[in-house]
Amino acid sequence: MNARGVVGSLAGAAGAALAWGHFEAGWVRLRTLPAPVRGLPPELEGLRIAHLSDFHLGVPSRGARSVERAVDWVASRAPDLVCVSGDLLSRPRGERRLRELVARLPNCYAVLGNHDYGDSRDPFARKSPLGELEPATLLADEARTIELRGRKVQIAGVDPRSYWYRVARPEELVDPAADLRILVCHYPGVVDRLPAGAFHLVLSGHLHSGQITIPYGVGKLRLAHLRPGYFEGLYVRPAATLHVSPGLGTTFVPFRFAARPEATELALQSA
Repeated sequence: MNARGVVGSLAGAAGAALAWGHFEAGWVRLRTLPAPVRGLPPELEGLRIAHLSDFHLGVPSRGARSVERAVDWVASRAPDLVCVSGDLLSRPRGERRLRELVARLPNCYAVLGNHDYGDSRDPFARKSPLGELEPATLLADEARTIELRGRKVQIAGVDPRSYWYRVARPEELVDPAADLRILVCHYPGVVDRLPAGAFHLVLSGHLHSGQITIPYGVGKLRLAHLRPGYFEGLYVRPAATLHVSPGLGTTFVPFRFAARPEATELALQSA
């Protein structure tokens, strides 16, 4: 093959990859996942928690389609609780649509992420913090205790700035009378900072499952986050059960590759 043929083949392959990445950004997976939780009361067996993350609304991306499809799905399933683990906006112009979507989520609690405060290397992002998100409850180093199925359930949320500066102390928010304690934090690494027994379930996002990945053998090379860690799915750790959402939106580039967006419904079960 001559040089022109090689260039043409490479250009064709690059075009196909871009087309696929654009498609995959809007190809949301809607998933129900059994989640083992230590010390779960029998009354809360099968409790359904929808976990969404990383909307990144306000920039052109098929990720917005994934967010809308995910909200449709969650609203139709009417789970017991909805938790959103940060990075709601990439630009302030997405706020109106965010509020319209969140208003459809039942019993919803959310935290902010680094993009909401403009702390990102993404050149297209802008600072867009929210002070409230009614009718959803926005938590920033605070907690709420509610009743579900006759049992007390506590939802605590970490402000991303407290996490950055290592001053977050979510264990100090613990309601010892709560039968189930849930911590929502944008960063999954928070689970390694918790004392055992403080929370039963930790919900995080941030990593987009790598967003742009290269599958190989039994794993993936995650180009956005090369360091090993909690990329997606369930992890049973000494401190708590951790669920890391692959998220719904995109950053830097409006593509995903071998890292589909996902909305997850966790069905709690005794560990």
